[in-house]
Amino acid sequence: MADEPLVLGIETSCDETGVGIVRGHTLLADAVASSVDEHARFGGVVPEVASRAHLEAMVPTIQRALKEAGVAPSDLDGIAVTAGPGLAGALLVGVSAAKAYAYALGKPLYGVNHLASHICVDQLEHGPLPEPTMALLVSGGHSSLLLAPDITSDVRPLGSTIDDAAGEAFDKIARVLNLGFPGGPVIDRIAREGDPDAIAFPRGLTGPRDAAYDFSFSGLKTAVARWIEAKRAAGEDVPVADVSASFQEAVVDVLTRKAVRACRDEGVDHLMIGGGVAANSRLRAMAERRCEDAGITLRVPRPKLCTDNGAMVAALGAEMVARGRAASSWGLSADSSLPVTDPHVPAPAGHDDDHDHEHVHDHDHVHELSRKNLYA
Repeated sequence: MADEPLVLGIETSCDETGVGIVRGHTLLADAVASSVDEHARFGGVVPEVASRAHLEAMVPTIQRALKEAGVAPSDLDGIAVTAGPGLAGALLVGVSAAKAYAYALGKPLYGVNHLASHICVDQLEHGPLPEPTMALLVSGGHSSLLLAPDITSDVRPLGSTIDDAAGEAFDKIARVLNLGFPGGPVIDRIAREGDPDAIAFPRGLTGPRDAAYDFSFSGLKTAVARWIEAKRAAGEDVPVADVSASFQEAVVDVLTRKAVRACRDEGVDHLMIGGGVAANSRLRAMAERRCEDAGITLRVPRPKLCTDNGAMVAALGAEMVARGRAASSWGLSADSSLPVTDPHVPAPAGHDDDHDHEHVHDHDHVHELSRKNLYA
């Protein structure tokens, strides 16, 4: 185990400051500082608020992770960080912090993809990923079906949302029902008391001529909102539990139906589900039943690893180190629209990466003093 790469991962794509430490496929620390309460009064994530919260939380969260893992900064084999996609300002805080720590410690830097990290985190729960892996990623910003023959170098998008992501739809319907923010957990909880067949809400993009693997939840969101408005206009009580259950059923029905179809069409016998919405109890139950019926092995990490966290970034970083993938350069930048086809951001072609990292050790006197004080 000591020969496996020890990597610290930093995640700041949205409103969670996550720092994880992983040795190979073993999770040693998963420290998270959330700013969700600061966004709740706005009904959604405010980018500027998120960025400032990351700045305040970064150093304490890193220190907490190192203490939890029982390792010294000098023990690390690399620093991984989410380079994109995500909120530009929030990503910039994480990338800047990762550069600072990697430079001070003389360690290689790995800028990795947020979506690929959500897939790779399952290795911490269920061991090495099968190759290829089919992944359904569902969150506030993404609803994607991805085929990953190699999580470090080859991730292929099969389908994605053309409008609202699943998690975004949950938040918007929760707002219409006056349930607060974030909407996913509260709708999941209330839906358990409701009838999922009470209201026949539409299933977007499920017709014979529709894109087989793409998702659309905007029409569903509008249909639910109009149904609620009609009830209120008529002076009738809105059955919140039934609305929640029926809306949730429509979302998870489409997600699982398309994911299982993709597995069958591609001849893949494993399905991995990740992202914040993967913590939804109804999604897990329906996916388990449909995968069992189709002879597909389902892999879903525990809920804490489904939401944004540093462990997933460290997991992908450790895989990059283990497979000898090229480190990123010091010119690494945050890319809010980084495509999933780029699992990580290596140094540009022709870049003298060895010289770049050797230069880490060629600091001036002031830097050597700060390095000694901080990391002795």
